[in-house]
Amino acid sequence: MLFQKQKIKGLMLIKPEPFIDKRGLFRRIYCQKELKRNKINFNIKQINVSENKNIHTLRGFHYQKSPYGEEKIITCMKGEIHNIVIDMRKKSKTFMDWQSFNLSEVNRLALLVPKGCANAYLTLKKKTWVLYFHSQFFKPGFERSIRYNDPKFSFDWPNKAKVISKKDNIIQFI
Repeated sequence: MLFQKQKIKGLMLIKPEPFIDKRGLFRRIYCQKELKRNKINFNIKQINVSENKNIHTLRGFHYQKSPYGEEKIITCMKGEIHNIVIDMRKKSKTFMDWQSFNLSEVNRLALLVPKGCANAYLTLKKKTWVLYFHSQFFKPGFERSIRYNDPKFSFDWPNKAKVISKKDNIIQFI
């Protein structure tokens, strides 16, 4: 696994180093030793899969406030997503900055999203599956959300969202 630091502190793009032979391909999605070697202390508390039926399904932006802030490792197992991460840490040099990435079953990339950063994605294909590793359990009272089209951010989504939950489509709090 190769870890590439990004503009937002703690945000990493993770590239796999797959083993390929006549049987197919084998790759790691999570390796505690490799994370620690890169000075990342990530202990899995929860693993979730989001199975999205439709193209242009939008999920997010979500994050949890302290003391239940969570890191996430996100990868697209099937299909493709356009993923955006926002730095919501008030003391960060990149507070309110955002970065976007395309993750797909073809490029096999993953993102390590640090605590205090909000995450959202838009599916770019039908039947897209996203796998999340969480470093913290979900705590409803500590969840925070940002609307996907909040004018404070001028997000650059590649397509208009067609499927959005009621929760993600209302003006929410930071």
